[in-house]
This record gives sequence, C-alpha cells and structure tokens, in this order.
Amino acid sequence: MGKSKRNSPKPDSNRAQRLAERRAAQEQASAVVTRPFEGLAAECDLVALREFVPSATATLKLAPGVAAQREVTLATVLPGAVAALVRAGDEPVGFVGTQMQFRGADPSADIAAAILWTQSAEPGESLTAPEAVEGGPRLADVIDPGADLELTVHQDFDWWVPEGVTPDPQVAATIEQAKQAIMPSARLDLGADGVGAAWWVDAGEKAHVRWVRPEDEDALMLALARVHAGGGLHMGEGSRFAGSFRTHGVLVPVFDLDPERHPTEWEAPAREFGARLAEALASDAPMTSEERRSRDGLRSRQVTLR
Repeated sequence: MGKSKRNSPKPDSNRAQRLAERRAAQEQASAVVTRPFEGLAAECDLVALREFVPSATATLKLAPGVAAQREVTLATVLPGAVAALVRAGDEPVGFVGTQMQFRGADPSADIAAAILWTQSAEPGESLTAPEAVEGGPRLADVIDPGADLELTVHQDFDWWVPEGVTPDPQVAATIEQAKQAIMPSARLDLGADGVGAAWWVDAGEKAHVRWVRPEDEDALMLALARVHAGGGLHMGEGSRFAGSFRTHGVLVPVFDLDPERHPTEWEAPAREFGARLAEALASDAPMTSEERRSRDGLRSRQVTLR
C-alpha cells in the first residue's frame, strides 16, 4: 500500500502561520546585505559609527552626480534617533544619523536615502525612518567613495543644538541625560600606514580598543592566530586581547586596556601591533600546529553582532 501524501496546512491553521513566518524570516535574512559599506574608503569608520561610537560628526563629501542643495553632516545619533533632519539657519544644514531607530536590510541604502532626503526637505523637518527603495541609490552613489571621513569626536551631545541657541528645558534635560551616560571615546591615530579604524573608549573599570579591520575575515583570523602563537597578540604593557566580534561583514578585534593611561599613549603600541599583524597577513607559510590551536581558540571567543 502506497504512503498517503501529507495534507497541506489549512490556510488559517497554526502550522500554516508558522510556515509563513519561517518563509518571511528566510526572505528577510536573504535580503540583508552582508557587507554594506564595502568599497568605501570610510568603510571601517562607518561600521564604528553605526555600531559603537557614542558621539561623532563628519561633513560628507557628496558625489558629483548629486544635485547638492546644502551641506550634509553625518552623525552617530540624532535627537530621537531619527534618520535625518534639516537644521534651520542662514544656510540650512542636513544631518543624517547612522544609529537610527528604524533600520532596513541595507544600511548603505538607508543612509543614502536619508542624505538625498536632506537635499529637498524644508528647514526644521525631520525624517523618522529612511525611505530606501529596492534597487535604489546606495551610499557609494551619493558620497565620494574614495573620501575618508574627517571626524570630530564629541564627549557630549551639545552639538544637537546650534551654537548661540538656548535649548528649551526638555531638550536641555535630554542632552544632560545623554551626557551622563556617554563614555569618553577617541579615535587612535594609526599613522600614514595604519589600516582600519581603531577606537578607544573608557568603560570605567577598564578601557577598550575596538579595531575595525577591512581584510577578509578568514585571512584576518589566520593572521591573528599567527601573531598569537608568536606571543604578540597585545598592545603592550597594560593590555590584553579580549576577543573579536563580526559586524557588517568585517572583523573587529578588541583589546582591554589600563584605563589610567591617556588614549594617545596607546597609539604607538597600536602601530607596533599593526606592523606585526601586517607581517602575519603577508605570510603564506603553512600553519603550524600551534597556530591552528590559536585559531581555534580565537574563533571560540568570537561574537557575531549582526
């Protein structure tokens, strides 16, 4: 006797709903762009601004094909975590946030849509959520892809209010509350040969450096393992390798640091570590057994943010 065919789920059944939810989740996962800022000179800083830098701004260099009506400032987070706003003044300025309340599947398209919105919006308007469209402009289409970000790092959110303007009590209270929660941050100067973006933060009991790197993840993990096996996976006295995390298609090594030292004191040790890592990246020698053990151990301490 042949096996009976499995009945299809009834349209209103729980099983049908679970299957529909699973398909929707799979479609959403497949739509997510793995490395949204790839190909941009500012990729590593964009990842940092998007994921963990508290307060920073940079004036964007728009692409020649964009009909620029006004200057655009890229920021970490705007009041209310809106996607963008246009600040009124003699010369209105657009502001675009990287840490938005509402995020789409492609951060590059989200930010691009917000930038274009600032060019036609009225002064005083804000955009709650980006209006990116499938197949529409991405960041490389609206900014100069070869330009680095000339960043200004802030230790507060006073820049939310234009200079010379007194905020109303509610806005002032919001700024003060945000100021109390912010952790001091700085971008390390890695020198002319520096690769990626290394960001220092004082988290209280200890400080950290999160170093966003542009290399292929597997190649970087192998290089970290070679450096570790040779005893060089550190940034000098008072530091230790804490692990790494993956986000937006890149790997971010993290170091715990002595919080008593000023961030500039870590720049020379960071450059020295960068040189050791560059040498390991250039090596094509077969892996030793110690390097394999190191790689396995480093992978076990790796976290994926998204």
